[in-house]
Amino acid sequence: MYDVLIKNGKVVDGAGNPWFRADIGIRDGRIAAIGNLGFKAETVIDVEGMVVCPGFIDMHSHSDFEFFINNYAESKVRQGVTTEVVGNCGVSAAPLNDELRANFRKENPILDEAGVALNWSTMEEYFNVLEERGLSINVAALVGHANIRVCAMGYGNRPPTKREMEEMKRLVEESMKAGAFGLSTGLIYPPSSYADTKEIIELAKVVAKYGGIYASHIRGEDAPRLVSSVKEAIEIGETAGVSVQISHHKAHGQPAWGLVKTTLRMIEEARERGVQVTCDVYPYTAASFGLSALLPPEVHEGGIPKMIERLRDPEWRKQIRKEMVEGLPKWPSPFLTAGWDCIMIARSSKHPEYEGKMINEICNSLGVDPFDFIFDLLIEEEASVQVVRFTMREGDVCTVLSHPASMIGSDASICATYGLLSRGKPHPRAYGTYPRVFKRYVNELGVLTLEEAVRKMTSFPACKLGLFDRGLIRKGMWADIVVFNPKEVSDEATYADPHRYPKGIEYVIVNGEIVIEKGEHKKVLPGKVLRHKAMKRR
Repeated sequence: MYDVLIKNGKVVDGAGNPWFRADIGIRDGRIAAIGNLGFKAETVIDVEGMVVCPGFIDMHSHSDFEFFINNYAESKVRQGVTTEVVGNCGVSAAPLNDELRANFRKENPILDEAGVALNWSTMEEYFNVLEERGLSINVAALVGHANIRVCAMGYGNRPPTKREMEEMKRLVEESMKAGAFGLSTGLIYPPSSYADTKEIIELAKVVAKYGGIYASHIRGEDAPRLVSSVKEAIEIGETAGVSVQISHHKAHGQPAWGLVKTTLRMIEEARERGVQVTCDVYPYTAASFGLSALLPPEVHEGGIPKMIERLRDPEWRKQIRKEMVEGLPKWPSPFLTAGWDCIMIARSSKHPEYEGKMINEICNSLGVDPFDFIFDLLIEEEASVQVVRFTMREGDVCTVLSHPASMIGSDASICATYGLLSRGKPHPRAYGTYPRVFKRYVNELGVLTLEEAVRKMTSFPACKLGLFDRGLIRKGMWADIVVFNPKEVSDEATYADPHRYPKGIEYVIVNGEIVIEKGEHKKVLPGKVLRHKAMKRR
C-alpha cells in the first residue's frame, strides 16, 4: 500500500538517461518502488502522456527572507522547484548583528511591513526559525561573505586585521557546523568587493575542511574583467582545495559577447587539473540587481547611511558621476557596458509609476539628468530600488546552457500574484526559469534534450551540494517529484507583466506530499531545512 502512486508516466530519472515508462510508488516521504505497481494506494495519479522527473533544485536563489513573508513559495513551487539554495552573491540571512539588521531593513522595507522580526543571530538560529515557520519546499543555505565581513569588521574598505580574520574564520566554521552548504561571495557588491583574493582563500580553506562549496558572483562579468574574474575563482578553488560554483555565468555588454567560450574552456582545463569547477545559468538575456550597485565601491563604505550622505553632497555627486562615466583602475564602471536605455526600474515603492520603464524614458519625460535622477531616487528610497539590465545576447546564454559543467539557477527570490510579494515588476525569472528552459531551449531551439535539461535541474545540483538522497528517481530517495506536460509547459511571465504563473506544471510533490495538484497550490508545508553534513576532514 502506497501513500501516493503515480501511474503511466514517462519517467526522466534525472541522471540523463532516456525516458522510460513506469509507475512510482511513494511511502513515508520516499520513493518506495518503481515499475508496474498496480493500483494499491491512498492516492492514485494517472499521468498518461506526461513527464515525471525529480523536483528541481534551484541552485541560485535569493529567498532568504521571503519565506517569512510567503512560506508557500508560490512562484518557485509552481514552476517545479522543490529545493532552493539561498545565501548567494555574498549575502545570507545569517549570521546577523545589529548593523546588518539595520541595513537589511533599509534595503528591504517590506520586512518591517510584513512583521519579520530578524530575531536570530547565528545560522543555527535562522534554521530553527525557518523550521518553526514551516515551508512548502526544501531550503539549503550558503553563508554570505558580506555577513561574515560585517560581523567581524563592519563596512570598512580595508583588509582585515589578524584578529578580524580569525573572527571571520570562526563565523564561517560556526555556520558550516550548523549545516550551511558553503560560502558565497558577491565580488561586485561592497563589502565583499573590498576583499582581496588572499582573504577569500583563507575563508574558503575553512569551507574545504567541511566539504562545502565556494559559490561566487565573480568580480566582473563584462569585457575588462570577465576572464580575469573566472581565473580568480579557479585560483581560489585550486589553492583552497574547495569545490567552486561560478554563479549565473554570463557576459555583460557587447564587448564581452563570445568570451564565455574562453571562460568555459578555462573551466574545462581547471577540471582536467582536478579543480572542481562548475557554474549555473538562467535562461534570460537580462540581469537584475539593486540600483546602488552601479555606484563606485567607495560610495558604499560605511553602509547605507553613509552612502546617502555622500549622494546628498554636491562634490561627491560630481565625483561619482565622473567615476561612473570613466571608471576606475580597479573598477571598470558597470555603466560603461549599459547606457540608461538598457536599464529598467523594476521596483520603486515610492514611485510605482517608474516601474517597467527604462531610465532614459523616465528622464526624458521628466526633463531631468539621468545621474541626478538616480542619485535622488536612491536618497528618497534609502537605496531600496531594483533594476533590470538588458546587456546579454542569447547566443552566449545557449553556449553556457549547453555546456556539460552548467546547471540551472533562477537568481530570483520568491514572488506571488497576491500580497506583499506581488509588487513591482521583478525579473520574470522568478516565475518562469524552469518552464522556459523546456519551452525555449528544449522544444523550440533544441539547445538541450529533455533528459539533459532535467539533469541540469536535478541530479547535477544535488551532487554539487552533496544531497545524495535527492535529485534522482530511485528507490529510497526522498520523493521530491514534478509532473509536467512536455508539450504545454510554458513560462508566462514577461518583463512587462511578470506576475504570472507558468503553464503545464501539473503536480509537484515535496517529501512525498502533494503541494501542487492539477496546477493549484494545496497550501501545505511539507518542506524541510536541509543541513549539510559538515564532517571535518582530517
